[in-house]
Amino acid sequence: MPAETPAAAWQDGWLKSARAVPSPNHGPRPKDARIDLLVLHSISLPPGRYGGPEIEQLFCNQLDWDAHPYFAGLRGLEVSSHFLIRRDGALLQFVSCDDRAWHAGRSCWRGRDNCNDDSIGIELEGLEGWSFAPAQYQALALLCQALARRYAIAHVAGHEHVAPGRKADPGPGFDWARLREALRWPQECFPSATLEQRNPAVDGSDPGQSVPQGAGSAAAMQ
Repeated sequence: MPAETPAAAWQDGWLKSARAVPSPNHGPRPKDARIDLLVLHSISLPPGRYGGPEIEQLFCNQLDWDAHPYFAGLRGLEVSSHFLIRRDGALLQFVSCDDRAWHAGRSCWRGRDNCNDDSIGIELEGLEGWSFAPAQYQALALLCQALARRYAIAHVAGHEHVAPGRKADPGPGFDWARLREALRWPQECFPSATLEQRNPAVDGSDPGQSVPQGAGSAAAMQ
């Protein structure tokens, strides 16, 4: 069979191969938004526990705040991400990529503030700083390729890079070299030297500005 065309793989910003779990936590992008950034996150609820329904419940405003002591700090939080990749590589989508999900919060990359406006958020089920499963890297590479065929993706960064000091995910356990090797995208698409966990954008200079135009705690995502 011929490879599926980009148009056939998508419907209104939804990737047909992902399990759709629509979240109410989204909004329109600015009219002039150029969707060219992938922001990678990590999340587990409660921290370090995998496979349960809590992440989906959080993104859909259905989490029982009293079910675990950790959830008290998340009470009333309204957040979302476009995608979630489970430990076994299963792919879920919560928000159309044509819409603005609430994942990056206060952020800056490639000379632009408010990364939610023109980025796609990808959550990896995992604990900040810990390693991720081989199936997740495989699913992530396939997802990045599908997104690049549909949108003008030119940059991949971690939440730690676009919100330095405030966020630290996916953290040192994420293998950036593995993702670069799988994608075969230019080094310029990624944080330089994986950015040493710091982005001088808070001081007024953004390493992302040098990239030619053409990847944690849920409590502060929005």
